[in-house]
Amino acid sequence: MTSDRHPRRRVLGGMLAAGTGALGLGGALPTASAAGAGPAAGGARPTVVLVHGVFADASGWYRTMAGLQDAGFPVIAAANPLRTLAGDSAYVSSIVDTIPGPVILVGHSYGGEVVTNAGRGHANVKALVYVAAFAPDEGESALQLAEQFPGSELPGALVTRPFPLPADAPADDPGLDGYIDPAKFREVFAGDLPRSETRLMAAAQRPGSVGGLAGKSGVPAWRSLPSWYVIPTADKVIPPAVQRFMAQRAGSRVVEVKGASHVVMMSRPAVVVRQILAAHHATR
Repeated sequence: MTSDRHPRRRVLGGMLAAGTGALGLGGALPTASAAGAGPAAGGARPTVVLVHGVFADASGWYRTMAGLQDAGFPVIAAANPLRTLAGDSAYVSSIVDTIPGPVILVGHSYGGEVVTNAGRGHANVKALVYVAAFAPDEGESALQLAEQFPGSELPGALVTRPFPLPADAPADDPGLDGYIDPAKFREVFAGDLPRSETRLMAAAQRPGSVGGLAGKSGVPAWRSLPSWYVIPTADKVIPPAVQRFMAQRAGSRVVEVKGASHVVMMSRPAVVVRQILAAHHATR
């Protein structure tokens, strides 16, 4: 490669979530010309489906979306439910079902687990792109992977709040949602973004269900699909060593981004766009 209830908290910590709820379109982005992929070049563009993780919503992809749209790509930023791995993956899979042409699936953090499962069984899915993400193998959870390579600062920053359980909730679901402590949000999650922005992100973060996000992965789509990886070297949520292990196992083409935080798609969107374009060029 260029490569207690505390256990319940650790489950969500293992999910090591993702994305952001923050706003603004600053930062350098590749234009269609600079990316070498203007709307007139090379035929139909695949639809790029972007999947955020926990503590996030689709607005975390805004800067990446701007670069992709400038390069002529249709984009869908899915609203990941953040309830269960099986349910979240089925939801994203249902979006892919509605797209008639080729698709590139892109996942950030826990969203990587989702695309790993949602990509199965779709002939039109051409590539997977992991952005500071989990890429589990069959039977693995993010908790297992995180424990295999310790170093995440997320578990110590988590807080939980109760939420009402539906009637069909699993018996072992504690009815807790997990958040990042706003006082620790920037340090742990987005240390290379300005405080004026991370304050908004911390306030707008979406929680993940502590009990619901402990599901084990199915057969991974990366076994049959080519994949690309963006690894931020200053990631305090999913340690770079975990990402390197998963990328090597999946045979991913890797770019490492020196000094970038977990939200590399916000702080260095041009790098993420280039990896997506590389996936397109290699699979068209």
